[in-house]
This record gives sequence, C-alpha cells and structure tokens, in this order.
Amino acid sequence: MSEEIVETVEEFDAIRSAYEETGDLTDDQVDKVADAAIEILRSILGCFGENNSSIDEYDGDEGELILDVNGGNLAILIGRHGVTLDALQVVFSSMLSKKIGFHYPIVVDIEGYKSRRRDKVQSVARNAASKARKNGLAVKLAPMNAYERRLVHLALRGDDSITTHSEGVDPERCVIITPVKQQ
Repeated sequence: MSEEIVETVEEFDAIRSAYEETGDLTDDQVDKVADAAIEILRSILGCFGENNSSIDEYDGDEGELILDVNGGNLAILIGRHGVTLDALQVVFSSMLSKKIGFHYPIVVDIEGYKSRRRDKVQSVARNAASKARKNGLAVKLAPMNAYERRLVHLALRGDDSITTHSEGVDPERCVIITPVKQQ
C-alpha cells in the first residue's frame, strides 16, 4: 500500500471503530467522511470535464448520505435508464471504501435522477398493488435492478393485503405482487 493510502486509512481508524461499534457517527465524523467523499467525487467528475458542478449534501431516508451533483452537462453521467450512474456509484463506493478503510453508505445522485426514479418506482409499485387487489391476480412488474426491486419491496412492506417477491435472473429479474386471499 502506498504511504499516502496508509496515512489516510489510519486517519479514519477512529471513525471506522466508532461506526463498527455503534453504527452511527458524530456530526464531525460524518463531515470528515463527506469531505473525503466529495474529494473523490470531484476527481471522478474531473475525468469527464465537469469541474464547475455543485454538489449538494443531505441525509437520505435510510440513514445514508446523498451527494447530488448539479450543473453542467451531466446527462452522460446518468446514461440510459441510469446504467452509467449505477456504474459511477460502484466505482465511487469502491474508491471511498479504499480511502477511509470501511464501507459507509453514500449515494451519488445526478440532478435528482435517483430521487425522481425512486418516486416513480414507488408509484408503479402502489398502482400494481392496487391492480392486484382489485383483480385478485398476481401482477408482474417489468425487470428492474436490485436497488429498484428493493424500493418496490420497501414501498409495499406495510400492506398486509399483498405479498411481494422477486423472480428470474438478472438482468430480467422482476418483482411479483400477489394479493393475499382474504378469509
């Protein structure tokens, strides 16, 4: 390991220990991780010539930190159906974990794409659940990636009138919403 990486990992040892013990970080610790994350994200954006984009930082619904990139010509970073953004997320998460020495949940979003997509997937899930209840038949949703399938399951988890499960093999894996037979 290079000397710089070793120093960086050691710098985050106390934060990693705190996170492993409690699953939570202080505001100062989150700020330190966020600063490292933003530095990595800016370096990735720089590879695409995006040096003037702003990065908004906020807390997500599942305890994750969200970095939302805005400004510039960012559509290329989203890609068709968000595939490029998913790849960017994997590279970013790997680089961040290497730098800080542990996995911390940070989501990269581009101009609110993931937020809009989450809302749309949850709406599709609720509509399909309604259709399943009305017709008394299972409804098969279009194939989705793991993150979107999880969104469907979470959106419907409190509804006792239906069940959800996933079927198939990626990339054709999809969610099935089945009405529960009333007694």
